[in-house]
Amino acid sequence: MPDAPYRDARLPARRRAEDLLARLGTDEKIALLHQHAPALPRLGLAAHTTGTEALHGVSWLGPATSYPQAVGLGATWDRALVRRVGEAVSTEVRAFHERPAAPGRAPIGLNVWAPVVNPLRHPLWGRNEEGYAEDPLLTAELAVAYSHGLRGDHPVYWRTAPTLKHFLGYNNEDDRTSTSSDLRPRVLHEYELPCYRGPVEAGAVAAVMPSYNVVNGRPAHVSPYIKDELRRWKHGADLVVCSDAEAPSNLVAAQRYFDDHAEGHGAALQAGVDSFTDHGTDSPVTIARLTEALERGLVTEAEIDAAVLRQLLMRINTGELDPELDPYAGTGQDVVGCDAHRDLARQAARQAVVLLRNTDGLLPLPAAGTVAVLGPLGDDVLRDWYSGSLLHRTTLLDALRERLGADRVTYTDGLDRIALRSTSTGGYLTAGPDGSLAATGHQAGPAESFAVQDWGHGVSTLQAHDGRYLTKDGYGVLTATADHPDEWVVQETFRLERGEDGRVRIQHLGTGHWVAVAAGSGALTTYASARAQAEPFAVRTVSAGAEQAARLAAGADAVVVVVGNDPHINGRETEDRIDLHLPPQQEEILRAARAANPRTVLAVVSSYPYAVDWADAEVPAVLWTAHGGQEGGRALADVLLGDHSPAGRLPQTWYRAGQRLPGLLDYDIITARTTYLYLDDEPLYPFGHGLSYTEFRYGPLSARIDGGHATASLTVANTGARAGAEVVQLYSRTPDAPVATPLRRLQGFERIELAAGEEREVSFRVPLAALGRYDAAHGRWTVDPGRCTLAAGASSTDLRSTAELTLDGPAPQPRPGLGTPLVARDFDEATGVRIVDRTRESGEAVEAGADGPGRLAFHAVDLGGGATAAVLGVSRTVPGPAVVELHLGGAVTRIEVPSTGGRYAWTTAGAELAAPVKGVHDLHVVLRGAVRLDGIAFTG
Repeated sequence: MPDAPYRDARLPARRRAEDLLARLGTDEKIALLHQHAPALPRLGLAAHTTGTEALHGVSWLGPATSYPQAVGLGATWDRALVRRVGEAVSTEVRAFHERPAAPGRAPIGLNVWAPVVNPLRHPLWGRNEEGYAEDPLLTAELAVAYSHGLRGDHPVYWRTAPTLKHFLGYNNEDDRTSTSSDLRPRVLHEYELPCYRGPVEAGAVAAVMPSYNVVNGRPAHVSPYIKDELRRWKHGADLVVCSDAEAPSNLVAAQRYFDDHAEGHGAALQAGVDSFTDHGTDSPVTIARLTEALERGLVTEAEIDAAVLRQLLMRINTGELDPELDPYAGTGQDVVGCDAHRDLARQAARQAVVLLRNTDGLLPLPAAGTVAVLGPLGDDVLRDWYSGSLLHRTTLLDALRERLGADRVTYTDGLDRIALRSTSTGGYLTAGPDGSLAATGHQAGPAESFAVQDWGHGVSTLQAHDGRYLTKDGYGVLTATADHPDEWVVQETFRLERGEDGRVRIQHLGTGHWVAVAAGSGALTTYASARAQAEPFAVRTVSAGAEQAARLAAGADAVVVVVGNDPHINGRETEDRIDLHLPPQQEEILRAARAANPRTVLAVVSSYPYAVDWADAEVPAVLWTAHGGQEGGRALADVLLGDHSPAGRLPQTWYRAGQRLPGLLDYDIITARTTYLYLDDEPLYPFGHGLSYTEFRYGPLSARIDGGHATASLTVANTGARAGAEVVQLYSRTPDAPVATPLRRLQGFERIELAAGEEREVSFRVPLAALGRYDAAHGRWTVDPGRCTLAAGASSTDLRSTAELTLDGPAPQPRPGLGTPLVARDFDEATGVRIVDRTRESGEAVEAGADGPGRLAFHAVDLGGGATAAVLGVSRTVPGPAVVELHLGGAVTRIEVPSTGGRYAWTTAGAELAAPVKGVHDLHVVLRGAVRLDGIAFTG
């Protein structure tokens, strides 16, 4: 159909998409709703797929340039750099897209699933590495930069179509498909939504992915916030909502929110999901469910049309119908891993390094002398789940030896080597040249020596003498053939459990089975289902790693101890961390090195913060970097040797050991006094912290109100002897607000490069609205009148220049109490309650459990000329009554709530007030017993 309007590139994309939609049959439209959409040859549409992973490089498709983890990119605080990384990654995606598709498959898709904009609220979150920052502004700004890079600069065609992940309230992995994140209105509007709104309203994203979890009692994939928030924002109406993998089935399976899959899929479509990522490439399952939903009247064809239209718009915008006009079409394979991208990867990894501590000028290391590199991460480059395949890897040891010479750099991983002797065979466990394992060795030689790496909490890995990891093959047999721990279910981790007999039994954690020795061959298997069937091994220590580390440290002029995590172990997707401690074995190596040589540097290479209190007190220099990708080793060497002055800044708070942390499911940062915004305690290292090899002086801060903005400026000078970069940060505080507001809130940041002796004026322009808060009492954003302190500095606690402004916002008004029901969810304070769904489709309420009273507080409720009665909106599933107490005006009114027979069986319960109340009062509500409350209406 060469003359059809949808083929006419001169027409607006929407007109073309509408024409194409009108030519589709119902079955064709439903088929397009699955992630793997079929080709439609009669219309010239190719097979299409959503979801190319591109978080910090192209993932899962073969070798590609690998950049620092997203949290490392966050540590750069550099919009321009992050945008360039996005441009490079999307250019390589285009190259993969140009490769011939496998038979029966679509080309590599141009809808990329990145960036992740979940704020890094809690340092124990298993997917901490995927986000940019703890702060919503920094998260949004870097997401805008990365998304613009992914999108490209062409006014019509998109290089790729970015997808924001994961909407909404998603910061826990344990039981992630069934846990509910309680987002009270202020947390929702002040902390969570801004991370998404910035990139959406910048016109930089094409899609959004809902999260696996439940939000306020309702699965995120059927959340009304998709329509009520995302799709109402500027540029939000055409966002494609792509489900996360298997999430549509979870609505029935894991979450049990709907009775059958047709109902669940239909509800997801109605809520706004446009692309169903479910059952892998087996699209007929999804097609059948959606077809049934249509036949049963659970969805309308108009709703299907709306979802398909959004997908067609995205495909037209990425040039699918206009290859001759698409400026990104035909991207060559030579861009993958090209020199420019390799240089960019090194630059990004350099800028991600954060210098946390540097006493006595230990860093940079002098050009002369010897260096001992210690620790298992000193000679390794680790990938995470979204790293992709590395084109090459350069470890820190490699980089230092390249620079200083192999004779000046010594190394040990600091791991203990052990020999394992089988009780049943009497032989030592031996690794053959092909990686085969058998308990047949006659003596403990090199082939019988295995390095044990204790990752903490009973999780260890074992490596043969050639560095290969012990792993389980597809038949349940152990071999020493793995390069690294990998795969969705890691097969390279073990628990070594010592029994009362002094022998060790080994549990394979990937299966939960125990290691046995096969009769005859002596091969190791994971066939033992119980500990009693496990093979007992006698353990002999061949060499003590910490002792070797101490010997090398004592003989070197300087020591670099490299510690951190493996992104596949003890904290990753599906698994949250337990605590903030370094693995004990790594702590032992560090302490042994420091005892042997005071000139010790600690380099933490990790996906998340650690509580390194001892190191902060005892080790003169401490650095942190996220896993830096292919160039991470060279970048760290550049900083250690002074070729690059560090300018990375922490994108999240590093807490002290034992410092109070809220539960992972406590999303109320205001009540919990958590994140740098509300933290009252002094952390180990604050948000925004990072040192340099030079010094910067901050001049006075001047500020004024200019229309709808506050402007601030100051002069920053490099007073040191070498060039360096400073990240100038601007924070605000509004002490006169009538409710708890942040102690400090980031309002702007600028990364500036200054030569020695150079100074520069830095200016900020802050919307006055950004100095406000969400007013839950009236359901609106407001700016409170009164003082506003602006402060500029080098971190959230190192604030060196301040200025005062007076804001002229509307005076706070009491909460209407007569004529307008109080919405229970819009409380000012609460304990002992959860926010829950009022119905499956919409609305929210609060719920108290049977194990203790729930309490709500509503401040400054205006009851006008007088209230004499109250009516509650309630539901209650369990038999028997519950009681709701209204503490108002010095009197207590008790209202009994009967069982209503179901959580959605709402009714009213009312009573005369114990005493008439007029004027403005605080209302305290106590819920005794298992009861749901959606609102309180007072009458006069």
